[in-house]
Amino acid sequence: MQTQPEASSKIRQFTGASDYRQRFVIREQIDKYLPGGKHFIDEDVIFSRLASASAETPNDPVRVREILAKSRAIETLLPEEMATLIHVTDPALLQEMAETALAVKKSVYDNRIVMFAPLYMSNLCVNRCTYCGFRCGNEAQQRRMLTMDEVRQEIEVLAGKIGHKRLIAVYGEHPDTSTEYIAETIRTAYATLVKSPHGAMVGIRRMNVNAAPLPVEDLRVLKQVGIGTFQVFQETYHRETYAKLHPAGTVKGDYDWRTTAFHRALEAGVDDVGMGVLYGLYDWKFELMASLYHARDLERQFGIGPHTISFPRLEPASGTDLPATSPYLIDDETFRRIVVITRLSVPYTGMIVTCRERPESRDACVSCGITQMDASSNIAIKGYSDFENESHQEKDRQQFVLSDTRSLEEMIANLARKDIITSFCTAGYRCGRTGGCIMDSLKTGKEGKFCKINAVLTFREWLDDFAGAATRALCEPVLNKELAAIEATLPKFYPAVKEHYDRICRGERDLFF
Repeated sequence: MQTQPEASSKIRQFTGASDYRQRFVIREQIDKYLPGGKHFIDEDVIFSRLASASAETPNDPVRVREILAKSRAIETLLPEEMATLIHVTDPALLQEMAETALAVKKSVYDNRIVMFAPLYMSNLCVNRCTYCGFRCGNEAQQRRMLTMDEVRQEIEVLAGKIGHKRLIAVYGEHPDTSTEYIAETIRTAYATLVKSPHGAMVGIRRMNVNAAPLPVEDLRVLKQVGIGTFQVFQETYHRETYAKLHPAGTVKGDYDWRTTAFHRALEAGVDDVGMGVLYGLYDWKFELMASLYHARDLERQFGIGPHTISFPRLEPASGTDLPATSPYLIDDETFRRIVVITRLSVPYTGMIVTCRERPESRDACVSCGITQMDASSNIAIKGYSDFENESHQEKDRQQFVLSDTRSLEEMIANLARKDIITSFCTAGYRCGRTGGCIMDSLKTGKEGKFCKINAVLTFREWLDDFAGAATRALCEPVLNKELAAIEATLPKFYPAVKEHYDRICRGERDLFF
């Protein structure tokens, strides 16, 4: 897709980092979403609801099961209902919550995990976030941004040698990595087609974007080049903590500009948005409640909640000791509980746990309702082509240190042992099942049926194009079981599915429903 000149001409131009800081935030694009100056994140209300839930009887099984029934009906919970779940301590009820979370996930997304990889385009940044290796002024960081030739080299490894179809492109906030640069890298990634080890032509089918909050005009440009989900992590919703971690005078220092990023994206037609809190910066109970208020405000103003919610946790980074000294660090049990409560509270959303987490933590979260994971990840700038076939990390070339360095094939085999199918599906995005359309389909369980079908078709592709013999032998029974489930549950539709499946077995690619 080509960027329209009239949209491109509206992108703000900057002469340097100082100019960028001073001129980027557009107040009128904030105020329209905060009527009367009242923010949808009201700290006093959040603290009050948490205190009330703690003072009540959170381990009342009747009350908890009433809330879980609402989750099973795919209804967004009220803040007071989430607050009750946050304060549950009874082991039997906690186990029931986890089991319900997994049941909700299977009802909405079926028995599958979507795989993707991050592609870091640049580590240039004008911000000074105290916990981040990319922050301006960190002299330990080796700065660079990918050229278009280097983007193609990264895609050649990701798509042609590993087998990824879906990426999250990550950008620092800097005038050199403007919207025009983002758009060009997206177009380059989509246009790069390479041969798989077995000779099929393959490429990237969905480019999600993790970038700084943008004005509406810039977001319309990204919509035109075909981005998938637009992801912005709030880091922390607590204003005082946010101000301490994000110094005034930086773009990121404006709390209101960041918290209204998704409102502008939805206004611009980018109707899949992805949220996330960086757990470890402030009290997890507050952050979890604030995330729900954010999701509910998007539903209120647009009828669309977050397409995904991610769960990044503080990890070691170059030039900072905050990831080791923060008083708000959480253990694995608390992390798992956060995932469970999120699944129950926002039951329709996709949920992502990345390679920041240790393998044991990620494996445990599979049974808590997550839907997406990354694998074979390298977050160094130009890391895939420089360190091909290695789990090598260079702290001074990346934002933080990864904890799970397993390959995509290892992850697929690991899921197959749990009888879970790996999906590389991007059909919903290309068929227009995004935004409000996919929200309705998710809440009614319809999307899960398409998800199963397209998961089977894309998994067949990956096994034929990339899997070793041992992995194929492990995964074939899982794939056949899922194909049989489609035949049993959708008998009238099954012949069309089998026809597509057989064509893929004969070498055709990118067939979907």
